[in-house]
Amino acid sequence: MTRVIELVEHAPAVSVPLPDAVGRALAAGDMVEAAPDAHIPGHWSLRAGSKVGAMAFTAPDPGPRITVRVTSKVPVARLFFLLGYAQDPKDVWRDGDVGLAGHRDLVPALAHAVERQIDRALRQGLLQGYRAAEESALVVRGRIRESEQIRRRFGATLPIEVAFDEFTTDIAENRILRAAVERLLRLPGVPGGVRHRLLHQRARLAEAEALVRGQPLPAWRPTRLNARYHQALHLARAVLDGTSVEHSAGGLRVDGFLFDMNRLFEDFVTVALRNACHARGHVARLQDPHHLDEAAAIRMKPDLVLYEPGGAVCAVVDAKYKAEKRHGFPDADLYQMLAYCTALGLPEGHLVYAKGNAAHAAHTVRHAGTVIHQHALDLDQDPPGLLADLQEVADQLSGTPRV
Repeated sequence: MTRVIELVEHAPAVSVPLPDAVGRALAAGDMVEAAPDAHIPGHWSLRAGSKVGAMAFTAPDPGPRITVRVTSKVPVARLFFLLGYAQDPKDVWRDGDVGLAGHRDLVPALAHAVERQIDRALRQGLLQGYRAAEESALVVRGRIRESEQIRRRFGATLPIEVAFDEFTTDIAENRILRAAVERLLRLPGVPGGVRHRLLHQRARLAEAEALVRGQPLPAWRPTRLNARYHQALHLARAVLDGTSVEHSAGGLRVDGFLFDMNRLFEDFVTVALRNACHARGHVARLQDPHHLDEAAAIRMKPDLVLYEPGGAVCAVVDAKYKAEKRHGFPDADLYQMLAYCTALGLPEGHLVYAKGNAAHAAHTVRHAGTVIHQHALDLDQDPPGLLADLQEVADQLSGTPRV
């Protein structure tokens, strides 16, 4: 038996009945803001922030499994566009490509999309490639590892320590796909039909070695030979890069998957602006490290710093997903951007928000003359409109007005 608690990102707090163990686990994590309800015993006040996804809590003793689900205000199809563009603008996922099949929640849509893309990638069979291998053998294969032979065999002739390149299906691409399938099978909220198809894909990928949790993902490089895997690998990476929750807390088994909308919005905005400015010969560096003070003791990393073809800094940008408050933009963002402009010697700075209660604005700082522009990006519009709005921001950054 599963009890589901539905929340919406950045919506007002709600009071729900929860076992104390679950409430404490939520309060200790960063999925939602959680605190005991001061007015109703046995209830907890929950408020979702910018993390969207689902988390399931299972107690060792009999009782209902509690799933907390946070839904994004951004439609799932638009969320997939933001995610796909940030990962690979040239091969961006669109609703028809990833096949959301009408799923409106993040986890079911993601599980369905990953399974469909893996099925498409494997239609011609598992991809094979060369992988470096080492083993003890009775015959020479590849090259002899002389130092290992001496260290481990003490002069014995057999077995022989050898190293060779093996042509196999146990390569990085297949390992990543299998890891994504394994991750999805442990998530709450995956529909039964999708789960059944994921089990089928896991069986097809059984020849690939299972990855150890917590270890870095194996590296792969897009080539013509693995082109049919590209979309599946990008989606798999999204699953594995998302905040995965798998641990025991206070006797509870916790499983979940979360997307950080702050990070997703920041990645989309900076990649789109970098591409738009690159066409004019400018160089954009993401998370570019600088220092605020002369002693280089206070570090700062703006989301994007733009350089002219000659190498001089010409613009700075910070992306902020959450801009909504009662009276517009948070003042702290203005102070942060002013520090960036001062340290970089720039007369203007740019803040890009997801559109909330505020509209476009520009502020001139007293006694400094620094102008801070605030841009509001409407995520409810179609992808062409999103990219067109960011193109206008790029025009301002590079000093090229649109005609």
